[in-house]
Amino acid sequence: MENLHDRRKVYEKLELLEENCKANPMEQFRDWFLDAEADSSVTEPNAMALSTVEPDGCPRTRMVLLKSYTWEGFIFYTNYHSKKGRALERFSSACLHFFWPGLERQIIIKSELEKLPENLSDGYFSQRPKGSQLGAVVSNQSAVVPDRKYLESKLRELEMEYRDKEVPRPSHWGGYIARPYEIEFWQGRPNRLHDRILYTYDKDFNWSLQRLAP
Repeated sequence: MENLHDRRKVYEKLELLEENCKANPMEQFRDWFLDAEADSSVTEPNAMALSTVEPDGCPRTRMVLLKSYTWEGFIFYTNYHSKKGRALERFSSACLHFFWPGLERQIIIKSELEKLPENLSDGYFSQRPKGSQLGAVVSNQSAVVPDRKYLESKLRELEMEYRDKEVPRPSHWGGYIARPYEIEFWQGRPNRLHDRILYTYDKDFNWSLQRLAP
């Protein structure tokens, strides 16, 4: 087994001070996201970890792609019958996590999720490449399948069926909006004295800001 005790990275690129933080965390997110988009070390700035709670009480985390963000929250799309979709039917709270190691930054977002209106899911689905549309139809996400050939065979069948026509959005596929109620911005700093700024949405519908110990 490899001993990793001596593997160290010094965090010293940037800082996050209260006086430079935006009053609204969605503005702060926008600024950091634009930084990530502009940084050549970040290949997929919109890749985020999504954690939900399984029936046995254990969290399950997977990577998904952020497709939009607004003042209200963070939007992504998936199969509603998948493990994450079924988990969100049972318990609508979820945690999002962005990690941009080249910038020595991460963002942790606690949120409540709800399905997007069908017309918004229709609009996004119609803009996807046809191969991605067919993949959403083919895959009964999270279900057990015999092998890869089974999926590839179904895909070929659908390619023929929809060769000259539009692919309709499956009713079990669509978007979610994650409405945040807590957002933590983490900036790596020297000597492990990292900057951690926590925004919390209070009962008066305002955001408060606090510094957390690293």
